[in-house]
Amino acid sequence: MAYNKFDIIVWGSTGFTGKLVVEYLINKYGVSKEFNWAIAGRNIDKLNAIRANFLVPNLPIVVADSNDLDSIDEMTKKAKVICTTVGPYAKLGTCLVKMCIKNGTHYCDLAGEVQWIRKIIDNYHLEAQQKKIKIVNSCGFDSIPSDVGVYYIEKQLSAKKQKLKSINMRLAGAKGGISGGTYASLSNVRIEALKDKKIFQILKNPYGLNPKGSMHGNDEKDLKKIVFDKISNNWIAPFVMASINTKIVRRSNALSNFKYGKDFLYSEATLCGKGYFGMIKAYLISFPLLILTLAKPGTFLKKILDWILPKPGQGPNKKNRETGFFNFRFYIETNEGDNKIATVTGDMDPGYGSTSKMLAECAVCLAKDNLDELGGVLTPSVAMGDFLLERLQNSAGITFKLK
Repeated sequence: MAYNKFDIIVWGSTGFTGKLVVEYLINKYGVSKEFNWAIAGRNIDKLNAIRANFLVPNLPIVVADSNDLDSIDEMTKKAKVICTTVGPYAKLGTCLVKMCIKNGTHYCDLAGEVQWIRKIIDNYHLEAQQKKIKIVNSCGFDSIPSDVGVYYIEKQLSAKKQKLKSINMRLAGAKGGISGGTYASLSNVRIEALKDKKIFQILKNPYGLNPKGSMHGNDEKDLKKIVFDKISNNWIAPFVMASINTKIVRRSNALSNFKYGKDFLYSEATLCGKGYFGMIKAYLISFPLLILTLAKPGTFLKKILDWILPKPGQGPNKKNRETGFFNFRFYIETNEGDNKIATVTGDMDPGYGSTSKMLAECAVCLAKDNLDELGGVLTPSVAMGDFLLERLQNSAGITFKLK
């Protein structure tokens, strides 16, 4: 890739999450010949404002427009890695992926849109694989804590000559609201699914992102109701990110020659507590998810949600981001009959603070680390493995512990 100019181009730099990625890269790595990166968007005035706000007049700018394929083509020629926060990806991501593969440029995003990732896998995985280009989806709160968390657990157990049988992740705590981008993506998935019944089948299939030929197994569908969980001895409720996270974990297993095991089982849910109060909390947590389910496109309820919930580009202030957190608890069963618990925690709000750091470190990892030449539409753990695990622990405020 001798023609590449920048290590990274951050596409969507003027959006809320994009600005956080830019701020993180400036504070952590600066702008230099050793780490040569650029910000990109369609509005030159807003891009110049970012340089002024962060006091980096020498930060390069690239102007491009999602609706102008030639400009996207030119942008992807200028980078080793495109790091994009521009969604919904089903609307705005396909041509960018196509141009990245065409021009030999690695790619990472925050996509949680199962139907779009399936489309990208079907249309571009083989070409990216042949060209040794890494197309890496779901590099934020969905799905790095889950994906790299399971990767970490398997690595630790393998060192002790133990094999995984099952992992059940329970969200033990979190502080931070839903992002406007996430809500927009969920809404777009709903619209597309109502138009195409095949999308519903992909969403319902626990193995919907696996390679063709391995889209089946013993895992059940994601939890849709409250139940008492014998594994954690707590009431649990559905977890809004389970539909993407579980599929990413299973794709990682399949792409890694089933190193977690061909019969490996995985699930996700929200931990609510014990007894009567735990049951009440489970109902309270489930209620917003029920509202989202009932809010079909065009309904009055959907219009109310559109008015109440954050828009793409909106998000919490700095104080709320810095006081946020998340705590994933993994209940592990090995083939040897041992039961263990692991945790993955983040030191900022999941949807923005932690997500922006995770995505930024993925981009730096793809640009700077000595990764293998594996190409394709990959998951974070498969694409970057130990290099990403180390970066998340050392720089992104993510902790991994096996008790």
